Amino acid sequence: MLRYVEKLTRTPGAVREEDVEALRTAGFSDEDILAIAEVASYYAYVNRIADGLGVSLEAGMEESG
Repeated sequence: MLRYVEKLTRTPGAVREEDVEALRTAGFSDEDILAIAEVASYYAYVNRIADGLGVSLEAGMEESG
């Protein structure tokens, strides 16, 4: 799952049916896979909006990485 999320986050255009099939093989249902894609995509979206608008972290929050 983490490989899929990383690929979806870093190179979304490179995600292929084989990536989804790997999740099915690992035991994830189609509903699970949809939820995984939605959560990963939502976080990417929110971070890009915040970065694109120059939003600062709240007081007490630290950047990781």
